[in-house]
Amino acid sequence: MKKIIAILTIGLSMTACVSDDINTDPNSAYTTVPGSLINYAQKELSDYISTPNVNENNFRLTMQYWQEAIYVNESNYDFTNRNVSNQIYTDNYVNVLNNLGKAKELINAYVPTISEAPAWPKNKKNQLAIIDIMQVYTYQLLVDTFGNIPYTQAANLIAYPLPAYDDASTIYKDLITRINTDITNLDVSATGFPTFTEGDKYYGGRIAKWIIFANSIKLKLGIAIADENPALAQTTALSAIAAGVMTSTADNCQFQYLAASPNFNPIYENVVASGRDDFFAAKPLIDYMNTSNDPRIGKYYQKTEDGTYVGQVVGQGGAFDAFSHIGTFASTPATPGILLNYTEVAFYIAEANARWTSPAAAAPYYDAAVTTSILEWGGTAAEATAYLASKPYDAANWKQSIGEQAWVAMFNQALTSWNFYRRLDYPVLAAPPTAITNAGGKVPVRMTYPVLEQQVNNTNWKAASDAIGGDLLTTKLFWDKF
Repeated sequence: MKKIIAILTIGLSMTACVSDDINTDPNSAYTTVPGSLINYAQKELSDYISTPNVNENNFRLTMQYWQEAIYVNESNYDFTNRNVSNQIYTDNYVNVLNNLGKAKELINAYVPTISEAPAWPKNKKNQLAIIDIMQVYTYQLLVDTFGNIPYTQAANLIAYPLPAYDDASTIYKDLITRINTDITNLDVSATGFPTFTEGDKYYGGRIAKWIIFANSIKLKLGIAIADENPALAQTTALSAIAAGVMTSTADNCQFQYLAASPNFNPIYENVVASGRDDFFAAKPLIDYMNTSNDPRIGKYYQKTEDGTYVGQVVGQGGAFDAFSHIGTFASTPATPGILLNYTEVAFYIAEANARWTSPAAAAPYYDAAVTTSILEWGGTAAEATAYLASKPYDAANWKQSIGEQAWVAMFNQALTSWNFYRRLDYPVLAAPPTAITNAGGKVPVRMTYPVLEQQVNNTNWKAASDAIGGDLLTTKLFWDKF
């Protein structure tokens, strides 16, 4: 993989007030080509979404897929002990958004050579659109995690060292506007720009794939607000589907990791390369899959010594070998990091049809989502058919059908699974009795803001907290209406 060059930033760009000398560090990569920054931002975004590291992404625990073996703080929703939200801000604002913003600046300032000039206008539009699509994706991720977040004043440390927070619903509307503009600006007739294309590890600069990805993000944005703004949701989602979203696994947006350090998958890094025995199966999903004779169970988990699949009660530790270990996919360093795939999109189409068209139109996409998931995890078409016979789409209880099956299918996409759970209220998950008091006896529906924000950006943090109804794990997001 091409050497990754990062912009060096001290602390959280959203909150850390540092001097201009540090901000313009001559050793930083401010003069690198945009492709290097895109490469770095894409890997950092994939790393954050993929990692099971308890310091930054605990959603496999929250969604009751995995359970901690020894240190069970995060399984009991204690995310402040390790300042997890601080790391989420750093991962996304500093490592992703700052680098994408710098790449935009470099593209806008670039003066093409004489030979490049004729094709530059289209290439420039394509490059800026691709960067903006990744920014839209990242901002949606942050809104879906926290609610109101810094947006209009975000990732601009010099102008806004202490940024204000924007209303989450307003941000969503702007993200929809931005993704529409990006789709319009993408032009498949452009000849390509090698230094940028080499840096794009998602699609290698293939504009047709970026258009499909952008429409799929637009669909995801629309579905998310279906209960909060039904009219905008319907228009957004159905127009995205009509324009062309993912139709097969060939359209998946993923980051291909390599076998060697430091570019192997962060799951492998934390489960295998760390040499630690920190995680095993959680009881809720293991029990559901055992009862359902799910063909994916042997891929998700490993059997115990007695030849069975056993998960631990959520919130409790235990002897590592007493419970099913995480599947062998975690032992494969080159397992791709998934940002968005066809399985997820097919569930969205099923949901869009269930909400706005007809039950008959929803069922085939429900079947397609489940089937694709089973096939991607190494199952067969016959196994998928048999599984669907036991778990058919139920039009009268479509939220339960889609919610439960998305929970199973999104096993390795826990952030996405958390969205399905909060929007559809399925599966029915119970918080462990050992959970921290601040969780209110419930599975968290948002992350609290970073401790550093309270310390450094207190005025804006307090205003945001008051606006959403309190900086609590139990405060619902604007789109989580039921």
